[in-house]
Amino acid sequence: MTDKPILYSFRRCPYAMRARMALLISGTACFIREVKLSHKPKELIAASPKATVPVLVRPDGGVIEESLAIMRWSLAHNDPEGWLEREDRALIEANDGPFKHHLDRYKYPERHASDPVEHRAAGLALLEVLEARLAARRNLCGDARGITDIAIFPFVRQFAETDRTWFDAQPLPGLQAWLRDHLQSILFGEIMVRIEPWRPGDAPLLFPAH
Repeated sequence: MTDKPILYSFRRCPYAMRARMALLISGTACFIREVKLSHKPKELIAASPKATVPVLVRPDGGVIEESLAIMRWSLAHNDPEGWLEREDRALIEANDGPFKHHLDRYKYPERHASDPVEHRAAGLALLEVLEARLAARRNLCGDARGITDIAIFPFVRQFAETDRTWFDAQPLPGLQAWLRDHLQSILFGEIMVRIEPWRPGDAPLLFPAH
């Protein structure tokens, strides 16, 4: 046991990104273990047999296996920006369900034997719902960022980066500005620091690093 949680993470995973942002904003210090997905450590599999990141092992040995649960757990302890006050569960569920379904089949058509153009169009239709929200506000539940924005943003980033020229040409000015703001935030920059994959015997690596 350690005196701090252990976070199994992967830098580019959108689920892990949103967990790291909540841990960072809440000031929840933990020991981070970057996972190489092609060679998952047995310690991760022992903690969570499904072995998908992120996984948080609490100091008492309890395990939190879902990114949203990690976000809510950390913010329940400390929520300096009031993120939990700006939660739209229906929007998050639409992101994690239908939008993620189309995102995967747009980004990885060879893996899913899918038509990427068809799934890109379906994903765009869901993004237009967010665009309508952002027409009159800077973030999805008001002007200040909240858990809804942070839960959804990494997936919109992934969708945009699949074909950035196409995405930037779409009539989504509110969403594009929202995405740009989150990409340029200090918070996002701090959680995207590159670290080497963890191996047993490595010295504990504190997150956040300061």
